[in-house]
Amino acid sequence: MLRDIDLSGVAKTKLKEIHTMESMVSSGHRACQGCGEVLAMGMVTRVAGPDTVVCNATGCMEIITSPFPETAWKVPWIHVAFENAGAVGAGVEAGIKALHRKGKVSKMPNIICFGGDGATADIGFGSLSGAMERGHNLLYVCLDNEAYMNTGIQRSSSTPYGASTTTSPCGSASIGQHTQKKNMPQIIAAHGVPYVATASPSHPTDLMDKVAKALAVEGPAYLHIYSPCPTGWGTKGEKSIEIARLAVESNSFPLYEVVGGRYAITKKIKKVKPIQDYLKVQRRFRHLTDRDIAFIQEGVDNSFEQLERLCAATAKPEEE
Repeated sequence: MLRDIDLSGVAKTKLKEIHTMESMVSSGHRACQGCGEVLAMGMVTRVAGPDTVVCNATGCMEIITSPFPETAWKVPWIHVAFENAGAVGAGVEAGIKALHRKGKVSKMPNIICFGGDGATADIGFGSLSGAMERGHNLLYVCLDNEAYMNTGIQRSSSTPYGASTTTSPCGSASIGQHTQKKNMPQIIAAHGVPYVATASPSHPTDLMDKVAKALAVEGPAYLHIYSPCPTGWGTKGEKSIEIARLAVESNSFPLYEVVGGRYAITKKIKKVKPIQDYLKVQRRFRHLTDRDIAFIQEGVDNSFEQLERLCAATAKPEEE
């Protein structure tokens, strides 16, 4: 069901103001150089601010921020298992609501769940789906680096077709990953939640505006953030933002949002780059042939056309 949700009053992020906004993840953490996940997580928490509770699924971001007895977190933070970040976030929300009703807390903090693609699309999918379906007032953020990176670069259902990983290696009889990437944003949108969006650290104001919108809506929100991984992708750390931008500019990872069931592209690319430009700079794709790349290009084009159709089909009727 389509709903009209007014987010026009949400303040937009200005690029020149980002450096004045404090990240709730301190420097000195143990992330790899060029890690797109921790960069994106910092952007999310800059918007959320100190009045926030974080539930963090097992994964790279838990590992690099919490080596006992140290922590990189400036807000209340709980580490949970791969499979239950959504459930724990729902429990935190329900518990704080109860305390609020009893007058023991004055206001509801932002409740944010962070999970990688494995914890989101695979192991924790049922937990996430339940939290979305029940309507808990929280933001779930998937930091998508397209494989299980902290355990050895194993494939996940978010690994793109043709990528070579340790459990989907390329070879004479294998192209690498032979299935297509699971479309988590559209799966979550099908739950009928108020706000769903894709974002990328290559477009910081777009990302941070979407965080503000997600936190402004009543009920669950979901943000799927593209997160380059130099270690798992075979790229240079200083190239992470360039690669992230190429993903957007090739329509491999389009930026859009779903507000009340209405789809809208938030970054329209005037001159779309060929997918080859994006693939050729990553070692995980270096084995692909021209025929393989043509097949991937066709898939990207078809997926983007489908997104455009969704935008047209759900657009708000023009007022007469």
